[in-house]
Amino acid sequence: MGARTGAEYLAGLKEQRREIWLDGTRIDDVTEFPGLASGARSIAGLYDMQHNGNGGCDMTYSSPSTGDPVGLSFIVPKTAHDLSRRRDMMSAWAHASYGMMGRTPDFLNLTIMAMAAAGDFFGDNRPEFKENVVNYYEFARENDLCMTHTLVNLQRNRTPAATSMDYTTDVALHVVRETDAGLVVRGPRVLATLGPLSDEIMVYPTRSSLLARDEDAHKYAFAFAVPCGIDGLKFICRESFDLDKSHFDHPLGSRFEEMDAIVYFDDVLVPWERVFLYGDRHKCNNMSNATGQYVHTGHQVVTKNVAKCEFVAGIASLMVKTLGSGDIPQVQGLVAELVENLEITKALLTQSEVNAAIDEWGVMLPDRVPLNVARNLFIKMYPRMAEIIQLLGSSSLMALPSERDFNGPLGEVLDTYLDTDTATARERVRLFRLAWDTACSAFGSRQVLYERYFQGDWMRNAALLLSIYDREPLMEQVREFLERD
Repeated sequence: MGARTGAEYLAGLKEQRREIWLDGTRIDDVTEFPGLASGARSIAGLYDMQHNGNGGCDMTYSSPSTGDPVGLSFIVPKTAHDLSRRRDMMSAWAHASYGMMGRTPDFLNLTIMAMAAAGDFFGDNRPEFKENVVNYYEFARENDLCMTHTLVNLQRNRTPAATSMDYTTDVALHVVRETDAGLVVRGPRVLATLGPLSDEIMVYPTRSSLLARDEDAHKYAFAFAVPCGIDGLKFICRESFDLDKSHFDHPLGSRFEEMDAIVYFDDVLVPWERVFLYGDRHKCNNMSNATGQYVHTGHQVVTKNVAKCEFVAGIASLMVKTLGSGDIPQVQGLVAELVENLEITKALLTQSEVNAAIDEWGVMLPDRVPLNVARNLFIKMYPRMAEIIQLLGSSSLMALPSERDFNGPLGEVLDTYLDTDTATARERVRLFRLAWDTACSAFGSRQVLYERYFQGDWMRNAALLLSIYDREPLMEQVREFLERD
């Protein structure tokens, strides 16, 4: 098949019947269901970009298997030029949603690429697992799959004295039994972003120190991928933040609802050919770092963050211009903070590519340190960015009549009194409705929560950064200074 069109992606969603629940209702067709259909159309738009040239940016490359065009996010980068081409492609997709869709298909495309390139890691003890992961990568690439993933078990107790995972209950996803056909798994996982809009789901190992000592931990040590429509798999969605409103009233929520879902595996049979790891606790704990998967996805994440920084800085700047508040020192300081965030993120992304090097698998790997720094900083940056929008908007974020109000009996009144020196009333309200949807609405609040947590716990990330950062040269400088006469 090669690179798909948007119509082919939507047709695939229609053809594969899945068990998807939202607000107590089972959804038969996500491409038509209010609250999900607009998000599906936005993803379809990304697939169409692979065929419309996109202003000269390469979106595809030639498949090494067939020669057909396939998505560029599947490429195994061998050179710095490959990385920059891939980043340009990912940037084009990120800018299509202005960074508001964090789980576009390129994220998991990079994941399975990194895993396949490091196939020997999976095949050390069981050679068939290398064959499985390589075959799945080629299947995903040639069919241009849209994938979701899940890697976190639910917890019943999060007190410091409690274990991070209670293996004596059914809270954690686990292997019930082995069969000749495959593994039978049962239990829930969170949080499958884009799950209802995806073709397949990848299940990562849950990293936990318990996996290194628990006698039954092999039941929880696995990695695999299955179709979203496989028997026994259920998606339980949160409420939709696409409120079926116009683009004027909810410009972001009406377009970019990517949906998050709890996933429940009800005795799902995972065929052996779809299993990548099983029973090896050490490999499960180290899969992400050993394969470079976290670094490659970090390349996508920080590229997305640049687009998001640009968009928020643009919104803030237009708000200031519309209100005529640009000469106020406090306002200048707030907007400058957004510019600083943007330039820091861009610089770290660039540094990761400049310092890229071939890894042990023969893959050009971006420098993980600047990517880790950028990801960790964004956890703190984005909530502050939303706060700055609130501070700049003030009461203008509340004085927001709807599109119907403008078209109703009092439309002339609104046109008369809500204009500014630089914008008509409709232009002003349309802009500030965008600001509201960015920083105040349910959609905007979800964005803040997403950026706080999807990149991991800030303090754990800090510890991981220190574990890979060589501080010895820094300390040696100080020692040399202290030893001077």
